[in-house]
Amino acid sequence: MDAGFNIPSETLFNLWLVVSAVDIERILKRKKREIDREIEKVIPKRLNKNDLDRLFGEQRYAKNAKAANFAFPKPIWDLLERGGKRWRPVLFLLILEALGKNPREFIKFAPIVEIIHNGTLMVDDIEDNSDLRRGKPCVHRKFGVDVAINAGNAMYFFPMKVISKSYLSPETKNRLYGIYIEEMTNCHLGQGTDIFWHSGKADDIEEREYLQMCAFKTGTLARMSAKFAAVLAEASEEIVDRLGRCAESIGVGFQIFDDILNITPTEKWGKEFGEDIKEGKRSLMVIHTLENATRAERKRLLEILDSHPSDRKLMEEAIGMIRRYGSIDYARKRAVEIVRSSWMEAEPFLLEGKAKESIAALVDYLVNRKF
Repeated sequence: MDAGFNIPSETLFNLWLVVSAVDIERILKRKKREIDREIEKVIPKRLNKNDLDRLFGEQRYAKNAKAANFAFPKPIWDLLERGGKRWRPVLFLLILEALGKNPREFIKFAPIVEIIHNGTLMVDDIEDNSDLRRGKPCVHRKFGVDVAINAGNAMYFFPMKVISKSYLSPETKNRLYGIYIEEMTNCHLGQGTDIFWHSGKADDIEEREYLQMCAFKTGTLARMSAKFAAVLAEASEEIVDRLGRCAESIGVGFQIFDDILNITPTEKWGKEFGEDIKEGKRSLMVIHTLENATRAERKRLLEILDSHPSDRKLMEEAIGMIRRYGSIDYARKRAVEIVRSSWMEAEPFLLEGKAKESIAALVDYLVNRKF
């Protein structure tokens, strides 16, 4: 086993993952180019007449191409071209392969969840009154709130044209539509719960309530990717459900680590330092701190969060309390535990091979990432 690999204590999976040394960053980079080409087929960087007819139907009177290009490709691609790992569509393709299908045959469906995801980011930044996204001014700061809301909402629906105009059977389409409706509904409840909490309307939040919020807010789109892949692979309902639950847990772990990085950022972090403190966010770390702090420190932490501070000293005071009670380490370990448990449930349904190893490497990368 002494092959020069450093096996971290948090490694989620079997030692064959370390031995195989899957270069997941290289896979993500290569797949991103393919996925972006497919995204551009759904939403071109410039809409012509055929694109307008495809997206909006044949005109009865006259469409305004200039307005359409201002409203959609311009703000949408401004966000998409800033980066993003595209891990959800990569997970979609890897699951298909691990279920015995050729992912190339389904590449046109890969952009669906990625487009929806970026639409949620656009709207989320407005709701959180954020300034930066991926190191640049948020879309609503650059183009206006009205443009961002309209474009973000449209991104929930544009990719569904891929399904409606596809070769899939009516039965398969209906299964995908059902998954879409369920997960989008859940996603909005998750976001609504998060908004309710960081508005200072709840102090006694249980960990299991937080985890369910994450499962809805962040886990749903990962679950949608996995379920779409399993349905297209003609898997049984049990496999669809198991893989969906595993992907949901990946989303929960991803969110927990996102929260950790927000208060312990690296130079590659593309958001504001302490943005979650400024928003008054009730992260798993905050919940753990509130459960273990003295009455005085609990009161003080809530005061800081509810004041939505922009002063760095107040942010650092809150983060200091979170560190003092070991809440960062607790959150990290909890995320790994959640993902490990779900992986062990889903792993037996995947075929042995490179795709399965790549999924394991992707999951490990997402919940042990440094940025």
